[in-house]
Amino acid sequence: MSADSTSPNALARVRVVLVGTQHPGNIGSAARAMKTMGLARLVLVAPERFPHAEADALAAGADGVLAGAEVHPDLASAVADCRLVFGCTARSRRIALDEHVPRDAAGLLLDAARAGAEVALVFGRERTGLTNEELQLCHAAVHIPANPDYSSLNLAAAVQVLAYELRMVALAGVALDLQDAQREPPASHAQMESFFAQLADTLDAIDFHKGRAPDAAMHKLRRLFLRAALDEREVRILRGVLADAQRMARLAGERGG
Repeated sequence: MSADSTSPNALARVRVVLVGTQHPGNIGSAARAMKTMGLARLVLVAPERFPHAEADALAAGADGVLAGAEVHPDLASAVADCRLVFGCTARSRRIALDEHVPRDAAGLLLDAARAGAEVALVFGRERTGLTNEELQLCHAAVHIPANPDYSSLNLAAAVQVLAYELRMVALAGVALDLQDAQREPPASHAQMESFFAQLADTLDAIDFHKGRAPDAAMHKLRRLFLRAALDEREVRILRGVLADAQRMARLAGERGG
């Protein structure tokens, strides 16, 4: 299974919304940033110039993202069907919103998208960002913790940061799905008890206790193996080791006899 085989459904529910973009080149660069990270839903709110040749040029192959871009007159209509909307903005106290760093925001957005919700990541104008009214349409804010001495971040660069974090969360989710699919079932209580019985017999066969009471050692070994949370395959391997140890103990006894 490829790394992207289970992530597109969630990523397809994520839209990147650019509000009032003034420079068409930024639209093209944002489309390119999106495509490199597997995002395709571009939504434009009242762009000053679009379509435009500069947007096409700077998309650099992300023509499909530009061609599929929706254009809306206002943010409310652009996110009307969304259940989770995050606004990417410089830290501000104008509007009381919860704030997230990009990685946390990406996780929350993709969790909602995996549950079937439409979600949006909103970016404001190059010079002035989002208005108070637009921020009020957002459930939370995303703040990129840039260098405070030089925190000016190009619109397309901000899109790239968030798109990257979304992709990393998506890939991490796929990796966990693959691990779950490949993981053996956990050993049952009965399987563990059979293993402990064979372990006790083996320790006796190799004279591990050397006359000492076996209970204390077995109690510690039980705790150790239970804490390890063995799966069925691991128990089979350990029982195979024990079976070989018992066989060797029998052979040694026969030679000694």
